[in-house]
Amino acid sequence: MSDRKEFRDLATPEAAREAIDSLDLSPAPETVPLREARGRVLAERVDAAIDVPGFDRASMDGYAVRARDTFGADEADPAELDLVGAVHAGAAPDATVEPGTCAEISTGAVMPDGADAVVMVERTDEAGESDDESTQIAVRTSVAPGDHVMTAGTDIAAGARALGPGTRLTPREIGLLSALGVDEVPVRGRPRVGIVSTGDELVRPGDELDPDRGEIYDVNSTTIAAGVEEAGGDPVLYPHAGDDYDEMERLLRRAADECDLVLSSGSTSASAVDVIYRVIEARGDLLLHGVAVKPGKPMLIGRLDRSADGDDASGAESGDAGESAYIGLPGYPVSALTIFRTFVAPAIREAAGQPEPATATIEGRMGVSERYSEGRLRLMPVGLLDLDNDDPPLVYPVDKGSGATTSLVEADGVVAVDPDTEYLDVGETVSVDLFSPDVRPPTLLGVGEDDPALNRLLDRLDNPRYLAVGSREGLRRLRDGVPDVAVTAGPTDRDVDAEELGGWTREWGLVVSDGNPEGVAGVADLVDRDLRFRSRPTVSGLRRSLDAALDDLATERDTDRRALAERIDGYERTAKAFESPVRAVAAGDADVGLGLRETAARLGCGFVSLGEQSVAVRAAPDRVDREPVTALAAELDESGGLDAILADLPGYSRNSRNDP
Repeated sequence: MSDRKEFRDLATPEAAREAIDSLDLSPAPETVPLREARGRVLAERVDAAIDVPGFDRASMDGYAVRARDTFGADEADPAELDLVGAVHAGAAPDATVEPGTCAEISTGAVMPDGADAVVMVERTDEAGESDDESTQIAVRTSVAPGDHVMTAGTDIAAGARALGPGTRLTPREIGLLSALGVDEVPVRGRPRVGIVSTGDELVRPGDELDPDRGEIYDVNSTTIAAGVEEAGGDPVLYPHAGDDYDEMERLLRRAADECDLVLSSGSTSASAVDVIYRVIEARGDLLLHGVAVKPGKPMLIGRLDRSADGDDASGAESGDAGESAYIGLPGYPVSALTIFRTFVAPAIREAAGQPEPATATIEGRMGVSERYSEGRLRLMPVGLLDLDNDDPPLVYPVDKGSGATTSLVEADGVVAVDPDTEYLDVGETVSVDLFSPDVRPPTLLGVGEDDPALNRLLDRLDNPRYLAVGSREGLRRLRDGVPDVAVTAGPTDRDVDAEELGGWTREWGLVVSDGNPEGVAGVADLVDRDLRFRSRPTVSGLRRSLDAALDDLATERDTDRRALAERIDGYERTAKAFESPVRAVAAGDADVGLGLRETAARLGCGFVSLGEQSVAVRAAPDRVDREPVTALAAELDESGGLDAILADLPGYSRNSRNDP
């Protein structure tokens, strides 16, 4: 009587997915050189260690000037400035721009001392020579401080969250990491997948085939290997196995010792000569045999014990043998590939951190209005936000300038705007060309203040995107209806309809050199003493708190804030991110910086406290019930992960008061 394995009580597809979900396919993280990182997935957050650019640089060919020297200049009455030298990209400036002078400058060159703006060469002429025989340049337009200048850290600032865990590294992200000087990155390991095709009839492609014996070429090994690689795994092909029990056991045990997942194809039917299910039952744990799906009913799911004296999947000696995941695919190529794509590929992608495949072009709807009237084809970088409803995803412009690498990282694709199109209205349908079919739009879009606690909080969420645009700008964008949440710090002057999800306090103040050698005691020292100061932009919550403190000092002295601010050396010299002023102090480029106790402690600086500042996370009212928003709210709740984050940050605590 034959020993036939019958398919009884076929499992549902849902049960098959649950069985596969119970398997552990996850390899250990690893560190790889940046040149080998394309297509890999970050295992942890990467923060910017430097400012990009690392210096104030010209964004146009022209002349570096003091903006005040050009005030009032026009075509009829140009300002004439003495030319004192030239600055070229890649060279240190050897000229200083004094009042009434200018320096020729190339795009990308370092701004010379004294200059705070660039006049485009098209708006200038040579005006002859001055009395001292120096060349004079006629400037036919006025410029404001900062015009045509990319300040240090404008692209991305030191301490900013550059890329988060789970980010798939495409050429865009690799370009950003290169700009930050990163030469190796921590990535998730690729699941090592062993592939064993079974059956006495199989022959490797390239070997001689004997049709008279019923031999066929082994299609499944190469087909499934390609699918494994496409899903983010590392395929390993083993010799094909016949239908002999001992040979089958030997090959499967070898693959289990060396791989995270073993895939076999063939020998899973109820035929008496098919023995593989008996190998699994004897040498592992058979979880499921047979699935109610067509094609692909003969499917096995289980685990294989590793040899106690073998090597584990990483190649290390294994004292505690452990086990490898196992999935048996049908023998027919179409069935094998169908089952692989439906059940196995998603599990490999999840273990490797790879996103689900996406189409290269999608339709979206504008989340904001956008005007354009230059009469040229515009390739507009855009971000996407899928709100998980029946509407197309929201599309919003992402453009920080042609020199900003982060514009690409923060964008998901490009909308080609026709030269004749001058206005895109809110809700208008647009076609988005994705940067690649693998683009995965963020699940949650946040904007607002930058903050070290927030960086850690974002790490706990699935594929968020956060734009550090400052507290004031964050509230404006929340009011306009694109982001899910805005994070604000300090006093705000915008009334926005939003629901507060939670928050924390952070200690803010003046960062000084270790030991406070200048003896700085408070804001009054910035006004009364000759101290070099590094501030934050006006959109920043830290700057708003500083201005509030200056208002209080002005009241005490019966004057106004502007008068006091004019006496602070560097009040308007702002740094993009919360860490930048601290780094300026640590490097000796400033005596005092505006910052947080946490950052000062981490970078080895002294700190003069000016109080606690409230940080609030606010959600758009119509997004509160979205799953990514509720996940964020859960992390902010007392039972969530916020307390553990704050415990590691000096000067941080849960909201207790709302001091600016």
